[in-house]
Formats: sequence, structure tokens, C-alpha cells
Amino acid sequence: MDNVLTFQRGSVPLLISMPHPGLRLTPAVADGLVDDALGLSDTDWHIPQLYDFAAELGASTLAAEYSRFVIDLNRPSDDKPLYAGATTGLFPSILFDGVPLFKDGQAPSAEERARYLAEIWTPYHDTLQQELTRLRDEFGYALLFDAHSIRGHIPHLFEGRLPDFNLGTFNGASCDAELARRLEATCAQASAYSHVLNGRFKGGHITRHYGDPANHIHAVQLELTQSTYMEEFAPFNYRPDLAAPTREVLKKLLQTFIAWGQEKYPR
Repeated sequence: MDNVLTFQRGSVPLLISMPHPGLRLTPAVADGLVDDALGLSDTDWHIPQLYDFAAELGASTLAAEYSRFVIDLNRPSDDKPLYAGATTGLFPSILFDGVPLFKDGQAPSAEERARYLAEIWTPYHDTLQQELTRLRDEFGYALLFDAHSIRGHIPHLFEGRLPDFNLGTFNGASCDAELARRLEATCAQASAYSHVLNGRFKGGHITRHYGDPANHIHAVQLELTQSTYMEEFAPFNYRPDLAAPTREVLKKLLQTFIAWGQEKYPR
């Protein structure tokens, strides 16, 4: 595989991980998808563009290039389920709506999927781990922000409509409690948007695996409702008019994250 990720090193101890904006497909996946899946509807659309202010803040960024339909980088390599009830796995077999992802008998082979694990999943996680280790070694701590987005209403996955900003800290296990409180307060100040902490989305594998407050690595996931910055249905257009105020809240969240770290770990 080539071009499996895009990584940009920053100057502050914050890494923004973007595991689901990728649009690339392998031939085996592209040939096997059902018609309803060809539009890659379950993508975290436009996330790198939404967070393109990260360089101004000095944050490092890591973004996947391959679609989650090939392999889901926010799932553990052993494919152990992260949520009770309906969910998708390391190698998704259904769309978020519950429709089968592949035509009968045309899912990638076990050998193909082993290659995806070795050549897409592993490089992403190696890069993520190496950057967190570098940040902690250089600054004494590391901050990880796992950036996601999703349609606000998907009955197969959850009841009702999601809040706009869905913060996840694995029920407090992936970051310091005061950090979570400050991030939630930042969301609360944005009165035009709704928010929740550890609601339906508590953080996927990346947040749960890498968040290690005892060893000074603090991880938070944000699942952002797509209607806050784009059209939620095909052709999934980015909406600058919607995105502009949302980006301001995102910037404040990341500034709060950075400021908390500087206060918690004075140099």
C-alpha cells in the first residue's frame, strides 16, 4: 500500500487523530461494494478541512487516506466489540443503516484483510504511538484529540438525534477529570450547539487504548454531528457558512486542551 496516511508534526504536545476521513479503496473492496455503499456514506467527511486551523495552534495531525470500508482504524486489531448493541467492526460488513456492505460472496478474502491490517492499520497506529511517545518525551506529557463526525440521526445505531458535540473520555478513564470538565464547559459556552460527555459515543479504540492519564497521556474523542458543518446526505457538500461558527468552537476546545496541559505540567 502507498499513501496510507498524512502526518504533519507540530510544535505543541497535542496530536489530532483523524482515522475516518479516507476515501481510497483497494480493488477488492471497490469491486465488492453494493451500490448503496459506492458513495462512501459512512465517511467522516471533510474532517481535515474542518480542522485545517490546527497548524496555527501548533498541533500535530494524523489523517487516514483509506476508507473505513477497507479497515476501521478506530477498532482494535483483534476486532473485540467496543459498544453493546449495533456497531461496526474492524472490517465492516454493514453500512451504518444496517444494509450489507458487500455483494454476496464478494467481501475481501482473509488474506486481503490480513494485508490491510499489516499495511494500513499498523502504519497508522505505529505513527500515532511514535508521535505520542515523542511528545511525552519532549514535553513530559501528550494530548490526543480523536476527531470524528457522523450523521445526527441513524436509528440502526442509536435512538433519537445526537447532540452536536459528543465528547468521549471512556467514562473518565482516558483523561484527567478536570480536563474533561473544562472541555465540557467550553461546549456549554457555545449556546447555539448541544453537547454531551460520555453519551452514546464514549471513545473508540484510539481513545481507550492510548489514553493513559497515569502515564501523562490524555485522550479525548469528539464525535461531531455533520449537520454542524456540511450536508449530511449525498453529495455530502462542505458548507462554509455552517462550518465557520463550528470551527470557532473547535478552536476553543483545542485551545482549552492546550492551556490545561500547560497549567497541569508547567515547565
